Amino acid sequence: MKSFYFLVLCWFGLLACSSQKKNNDQESENVPAIEAKSNKELDFLNVPQGFSIDYYAKEVENARSLSMSPSGTLFVGNRGGDKVYALQDKDGDNFAESKFVLLEGGNMPNGVVFHKGDLYVAEVNRILKFENIEEKLSNPGKPLIIYDQYPTEKHHGWKYIDIGPDGKLYVPVGAPCNICESKDPIFASLTRMDLDGTNLEIVHAGIRNTVGFTWHPKTKDLWITDNNRDHWGDDRPACELNNASEDGVHFGYPYCHQGDLLDDEFGEGKDCSDYTAPVQNLGPHCAPLGIEFCKGTMFPKDYQLDVAFIAEHGSWNRTKKIGYQISMVELDAEHRAKKYQPFIDGWVDHDTQEVFGRPVDIEWMGDGSMLISDDFADCIYRVSYSSE
Repeated sequence: MKSFYFLVLCWFGLLACSSQKKNNDQESENVPAIEAKSNKELDFLNVPQGFSIDYYAKEVENARSLSMSPSGTLFVGNRGGDKVYALQDKDGDNFAESKFVLLEGGNMPNGVVFHKGDLYVAEVNRILKFENIEEKLSNPGKPLIIYDQYPTEKHHGWKYIDIGPDGKLYVPVGAPCNICESKDPIFASLTRMDLDGTNLEIVHAGIRNTVGFTWHPKTKDLWITDNNRDHWGDDRPACELNNASEDGVHFGYPYCHQGDLLDDEFGEGKDCSDYTAPVQNLGPHCAPLGIEFCKGTMFPKDYQLDVAFIAEHGSWNRTKKIGYQISMVELDAEHRAKKYQPFIDGWVDHDTQEVFGRPVDIEWMGDGSMLISDDFADCIYRVSYSSE
C-alpha cells in the first residue's frame, strides 16, 4: 500500500513539474527560459584582483557580435549558424533569462548594431533592418533589405557592422582568400553608407579581415583590429591594432604586414613606409576581433578612456595556441601604445592545448560592467568590479 501511495505522489509531482515548465516556456516568449549557472564553472578564467566574471546568458548558439540598446536588450549576431537573437534580463539579476529569435535562415548574420529603435544586421552580401525592433521581439516579421550588392564570397565574408560618429553605417569587406591581390577594390576594405543603404563608398583599404572596430570616445578616431595572413609560420606575421584619424588610409595588405614585413609574393617592389603601420602588433595568429574602449564606469580609473580592450578569438593554425583572451592596449597622451597585456585569460590550457572558450565581441552594460560573447562555449559573460 505504501508503494502505491508513493507512486501516486510521484505521478502528481511529474504533472506539477510539467505544468510549471509549460508556464515558463510561455513566459519567455518564443524560446524557453535559460537556467542560470554558478560562476564556479568559470574558475578556470583568470581575472584581475577586484574583478569577477559570471554568465550573463547561456545556450546562445555561436554567440558573435553584440549590441546593447539603451533599455537593456542585448542583440547577438551569429556566424556559424543562421540566427540573430535578442536577450533580456527582465528580473534584474544580471542574467538574461529570456531569449528571442529574430532571424532564422540568415546568410552568416554576424554583425548587429542597434540605433534609435532599429536593428541593423550584416549578412555576407546584404544589410538588413528591423524597424522598431523592441516593440515586436516575439514576432519581428521580415526585415527590410537596405543594401544587397556586397560580394557573395564567404571566405572572410562574414561582416561586422557599426555606426560611426557621423551617423553612417560602417561595414568591412574581407579579402576573399588567405593572401591575394584583388582587382575589385571593394575587397580588403572598410566601407561606409547612409542609414538607408545609399551612397556606398570605400573609406579605408589594405585591411585583410577586420571583425571589430570602434571610435575613441573623445577624439573620434577610428580603431581597427585586423587578422593577418596565415600559412607563413607560427610567428609571422603579427595581427594588428590600427588607427585612422582621417579617411583614405591604406594599412598595407597584401603587400606589407605588421608594418615592417614585406610579403614574399606581393611585397616585391613595395616599401612598408608607403603604408600606415599598426599602433600595436598583437600576437601572431591570435585573431583579434571585437574592440572597445573602456566605457565601464564601475571599472577603476586606471582602465578608463585610453585603454582598448580586444577580444582575441585564438589561433587555429599555430603549433602552440595563442590568443583565447581579452587583452588590453594602454595608450599614452599621443595615442601611442605603451602597454599590451592580458586582461582576462584562461580560455586555453597552454600545457594540454585544451580550449574552453573563444571570446568574440565586447559590449558595455548600463551599469558599467562588461559583456563578452563566446561562440565556442555558446554564452555571454559578464565582468564586474568591486573594491570590497
